[in-house]
Amino acid sequence: MSQAISKPSLSMKQVLIFGGLMVTMSMGIRHGFGLFNLPITLENGWGRETFALTIALQNLIWGAVQPVTGALADRYGAFKIMIAGGVLYALGLFGMAISTDALNFTLAGGLLIGLAQTATTYSVVYGILGRNVPADKRVWAMGIAAAAGSFGQFLMIPTEQGLLSSFGPQNALILLALMASLMIPTAFMLREKNFVYTHNLGDQTIKEALKEALRNPSFRLLTLGYFVCGFQVVFIAVHLAPYLKDLSAIYPSVGAPAVATTALALIGLFNIFGTYSAGILGQRFPKRYLLSAIYLGRSIAITGFVLLPLSPMTTYIFAAIMGFLWLSTIPLTNGIVAQIFGVKYLTMLSGLVFFSHQLGSFCGAFLGGYLFDRTGSYLIVWEIAIALGVFAFLVNLPVKERALHRVAHA
Repeated sequence: MSQAISKPSLSMKQVLIFGGLMVTMSMGIRHGFGLFNLPITLENGWGRETFALTIALQNLIWGAVQPVTGALADRYGAFKIMIAGGVLYALGLFGMAISTDALNFTLAGGLLIGLAQTATTYSVVYGILGRNVPADKRVWAMGIAAAAGSFGQFLMIPTEQGLLSSFGPQNALILLALMASLMIPTAFMLREKNFVYTHNLGDQTIKEALKEALRNPSFRLLTLGYFVCGFQVVFIAVHLAPYLKDLSAIYPSVGAPAVATTALALIGLFNIFGTYSAGILGQRFPKRYLLSAIYLGRSIAITGFVLLPLSPMTTYIFAAIMGFLWLSTIPLTNGIVAQIFGVKYLTMLSGLVFFSHQLGSFCGAFLGGYLFDRTGSYLIVWEIAIALGVFAFLVNLPVKERALHRVAHA
C-alpha cells in the first residue's frame, strides 16, 4: 500500500507568507466577479441568469473536481498542481474578456476558472500547512491563510471597481488575467523539496480513507453545514450589487456603485478579523459550537438587513457583520477534518467536504439569477438563506471532534 510522506521542508513563515499570497490572489480576484454582473450582461444583452449560471458552474466545477485535485496534490505534491492552476486562471479570465457568445463566456468563466480554483485555493494550501506546521498551531495557521483570502477580497474589490471604471469590463478582465499569472512564481516558493511518495505495507489507501470519511457521521454533518456556507456567501457576493441597484428606486442613496463596492470591501476587511479570530478561538474552544454560532449569526444578520429600511449605513453594518462571519467557517471546518482523520489525506478530504460547499455555491449563485428573472425580486432567496442558516446551526451541534482510533492492518 502507498503512503505520502513529507518531512517539513518549508518554514512556517514561508508557508504563511506565500500560501497566504496564493490565496489572496485566487480568492481576491473571484470575490470581485459580482461587480461585473451588470456591466457584462447589459453590454452583451444577456439576462442575469446567464452571468449567474457562469458563476454557479464555476463553483460547481470547483467543488466537484476539488477532491480529485486534492488527491493528486496528496500523491504528487502541491507544486505542479498550483502551477497548472495559475495558468488556467489566467486563461479563464482572458477567455471571459474576449467572449461575446454566452456559451464561450460560461466555458471560460465557469469551466477554466472553476478548475483553476481547485488548484490555487484553500484545500491545496491547507495540505501544505498540514505537512509543514505543528499540530498545536495548525488551526491558527489555517485562520491566517483564510484571513489572507479575506485581505485579497478587501484589496481586489476596489481594485476591480477601479479597473471597470477606467477600462471597461473586457480590458479589466485582461488586466486581471495578468495579475493571476503571478500565481505561477508564487507556486515555486511553496515547493516542498522533501516531498516523496513511498510504499509501506499496512497504510491506509485513498479508497479506504474515502470510505472512512463517508461513513463518519460527523463528516456528513460538516458537509451539510458547509453547503449552507457556500449558498449564503456566493449569493451575497454575486447578487448584492444588483440587489442594491434594484432597490435604489425606493432607497436612492444605495444605488451608487460606490455603496456596493464599499460593502463588498467591508466584507473582505472584517473577514480578516473574523477568520483570524476563528483560528485563535478554534484552538481553545469546541469548533463545532463556534461553527453553529457563525451560522446562527448569519441568519440574524440577513433577517435584519432584509427587514430594516435600507440605507448606506445599514448596508455597511450588514457587510461588516457578514464579513466577520464570512470565511471563518473555513479554518474551523478544516481543523475538525484534520483533528478527526489526520493530515495524510487532508487535501483530498478537505476537497470532499468542500464539494458540498460548492453545491451550495452553485445553488446560491444560480437561484439568485433564476428566481430574480422570474419574480423580479431576490426576496425568496434571502428567505432561503435565513432558513438554511438555522439548519446549519442545528446540524453542527452534534459533531464529534475527537480523533479516530484506527486498528493497524495486519
